[in-house]
Amino acid sequence: MSSISSPLILTPGPTALFSSSRELKCLQPLKQGKRNIVCCVSPSPTRKTVVDEDEVAVRRGLAMQRVLEDNGGDRSSVRDFSLFTTKRGDTLFTQSWTRVGSINNRGLVVLLHGLNEHSGRYSDFAKQLNISGFKVYGLDWIGHGGSDGLHAYVPSLDYAVTDLSSFLEKVIAENPGLPCFCVGHSTGGAIILKAMLDPKIEARVSGIVLTSPAVGVQPSHPIFGVIAPFLAFLIPRYQLSAAKKKIKPVSRDPEALLAKYSDPLVYTGFIRARTGYEILRLGSHLLENLNRIKVPFLVLHGTADTVTDPKATQRLYDEASSSDKSIKLFDGLLHDLLFEPERGIIAGVIMDWLNRRV
Repeated sequence: MSSISSPLILTPGPTALFSSSRELKCLQPLKQGKRNIVCCVSPSPTRKTVVDEDEVAVRRGLAMQRVLEDNGGDRSSVRDFSLFTTKRGDTLFTQSWTRVGSINNRGLVVLLHGLNEHSGRYSDFAKQLNISGFKVYGLDWIGHGGSDGLHAYVPSLDYAVTDLSSFLEKVIAENPGLPCFCVGHSTGGAIILKAMLDPKIEARVSGIVLTSPAVGVQPSHPIFGVIAPFLAFLIPRYQLSAAKKKIKPVSRDPEALLAKYSDPLVYTGFIRARTGYEILRLGSHLLENLNRIKVPFLVLHGTADTVTDPKATQRLYDEASSSDKSIKLFDGLLHDLLFEPERGIIAGVIMDWLNRRV
């Protein structure tokens, strides 16, 4: 650290400025103008080993670097990052996109990514939303992207639900008077739905958009549904190779697939026991409570999706109590709708729905 002058150290806590880093895990500094930004992490309740802390530091540094590099190219939007401390004491990586010269934003959008990915994958879509007058925020949930936790290990999806609710409160408080919407993909969509079951959170959100939501996900093998609770308790971090015998296609765009699976911030290993169980548990809970959904929503799904079930999405639409609800099923499209060749059409449908509600 002696070669670094006046470092800005980002770490959990109320302040980001420290003169000493003896107990922090730090990476090489990142350049931002005349400043050196050092990515550091300190122990948190979710991370239990030094290996976890080292891994988080690497992922967080990469997430930060991408934001800085993006600002060096595209000047239509300003992309920024920050760290959000949860009520548990974990630190989550968040980012925002704001239209350059935009004074009168018409609304807010909080993006929630799917399992194994991160919010930065939706940067192009966020910039499209900027053009329509929406300030956009992205949140990497626990164990994902630049956030705390072993990569793709989710001790409880209830953590993600609580974290989303807290982050929404922060975003809304910082932008008084602007309608706030949530956009979630796959498991991110399921997390949003669970949050909307809380009347206090639902009342503060003007609507939600779900792409390929993970509602009623079925295990890859029936036996896993039986033993999942035991595996989740006994070997929660274990990677279940039997749960991923065949890679399921998520896009018909070869370049999109290459970009996704060559991205070190995207987890490509076998699903972890606890994470798999949590997805099954959340999906089952949602199926039992679909009639409690009252928030305005738009849900989109490809009929050829083999990761999440389009029929469960239809059931969501049929059973939800929302008076303002819309469903769009796209024939032949796969799971990652915003990375399909028809992504422009998908984005257009979403933005049209949002524009008519601000």
